[in-house]
Amino acid sequence: MSELFGRAEYDARLRRTRERMSAQGLDALVVVEPANLYYLTGYDAWSFYTPQALVVPLEGELLLFTRAIDAPGALMTTSLAAEQVIGFPDDYVQQPGRHPFDVLAAELSERVRPGARIGLESDAYYFSSRADQALRFGLSGVTFVDSGELVNWVRVVKSAAELEAMRRAARIVERVMATAIDAVDAGIRQCDAAAEIMRAQARGTEEWGGDYPAIVPMMPSGPGTRTAHLTWSDAPFRQGEATVIELAAAHRHYHCPMARTVFLGTPPAKLRRTSEAVMEGLEAALDTVKPGVRCEEVEAAWRRTIARHGLEKPSRIGYSVGIGYPPDWGEHTLSLRPGDRTELAPGMTFHLMLGMWLDEIGLELSEVVQVTDSGAECLARFPRELAVKR
Repeated sequence: MSELFGRAEYDARLRRTRERMSAQGLDALVVVEPANLYYLTGYDAWSFYTPQALVVPLEGELLLFTRAIDAPGALMTTSLAAEQVIGFPDDYVQQPGRHPFDVLAAELSERVRPGARIGLESDAYYFSSRADQALRFGLSGVTFVDSGELVNWVRVVKSAAELEAMRRAARIVERVMATAIDAVDAGIRQCDAAAEIMRAQARGTEEWGGDYPAIVPMMPSGPGTRTAHLTWSDAPFRQGEATVIELAAAHRHYHCPMARTVFLGTPPAKLRRTSEAVMEGLEAALDTVKPGVRCEEVEAAWRRTIARHGLEKPSRIGYSVGIGYPPDWGEHTLSLRPGDRTELAPGMTFHLMLGMWLDEIGLELSEVVQVTDSGAECLARFPRELAVKR
């Protein structure tokens, strides 16, 4: 269990989760998302490539289900008692004709009452169709329902301890982005720059180290800047081209992403104008952030501002962020886009991600923002302007 989070923190998280379960009429919840397991128990291991789950009953003790060789790790990273951790045998690992959740279903059949309503994280990355089938086939007489992003929504408002973890990540990401911009230069291989970035992500600061981020550094260069989510190659950076850098730092798995754009040489006028418009739009969005303001209102302020410059962005401009495990650092809850009427509240944190992918070239700028009682606080402190290296 992390030094940042004590027993009272986990008790409060579990209480809020059970309040949502009760509101949804659930008797139990099967949690499979690694970030949610970590949030509720502190369990932290690279074990999510095999099926695992946390069973949260409306009343009673939690039950953590994982591979047998990972059970000791569960006891080391959580405060769960030995009888609360069940390890499935290794002959269920990637074995045709059987699934680890066959074992989980057998365990649950002895622990849940007939007719119980059990929530499933049906859209989680690590919940497969075979896992769903194993539970439904092995546990009859109950009703399975999609719980939606129940725990994710509990995570949306951060505690003081969580915000401290994200501020530590912000101090790390400032160093990581400085390293990245320094590493991007004409003739330098993209993979060599990626190596320097990942070293800085792990090293952290003198006070605290970094964790592995949920997403690898993304840095499309040249023609690649016209699209999102490209990583790197072994090609060299070239003079006269832009490189988009989107990365994150993490501390205790709490993330602070950041995106910036670098140009080697004299940037074209259109790129400069777009950069200035994006920065103006960012300020308009930040000025709109206040408790009670709806997500769509923040996006609308951005959209009105860039429209004056003849620009538009069809994709969302932000999303809730916090704990992250591969493959994503987003929380899959609120989004800054038209139609999302979620009201902002103090303690919410989101990645305000302004990516403009144009016909000839692209540009990205982002900040992680905390909603405070009076407005917006950007957690990281780093220059926002287009980085030009001649």
